[in-house]
Amino acid sequence: MRDYKPVSKAIAALCEGESDDIAKMATIVCELYQSFETFDWVGFYRVTEPDLLKIGPYQGTHGCLSIPFSKGVCGACARSGEAQIVDDVKSIPDHIACAASTQSEIVLPVFSHGELIAVLDIDSDQPAEFTQEDAKQLDVIIRQCF
Repeated sequence: MRDYKPVSKAIAALCEGESDDIAKMATIVCELYQSFETFDWVGFYRVTEPDLLKIGPYQGTHGCLSIPFSKGVCGACARSGEAQIVDDVKSIPDHIACAASTQSEIVLPVFSHGELIAVLDIDSDQPAEFTQEDAKQLDVIIRQCF
């Protein structure tokens, strides 16, 4: 099990008093990507118009530039407003593969003032890398910043 306490504490301190959402997203992405070696891609997809996500701050290889709410794991998270954990991305018929090496994924919704503003997407080259505990701890990090 990953120890999220140090990274959560660091992110809280770095984001304290910051009002710019993109600055907070960049900070969260940097800290998560640098803290956990099995997180091969960490980024936000921001809601930029109705039913459309656009890539926001991220670290890792190139990501998809746009994702409609109607497609993929990120779209499912945006539609449902609930975390998505995928143990094997090949098992998802409409999975959007930005990197062929990705094997598992977790996506969490990001709300500000009750409105969906983004999703946090984390990919791993390891199968079944993410758990409900990851979802819980990542949600704590998101909620402390937004």
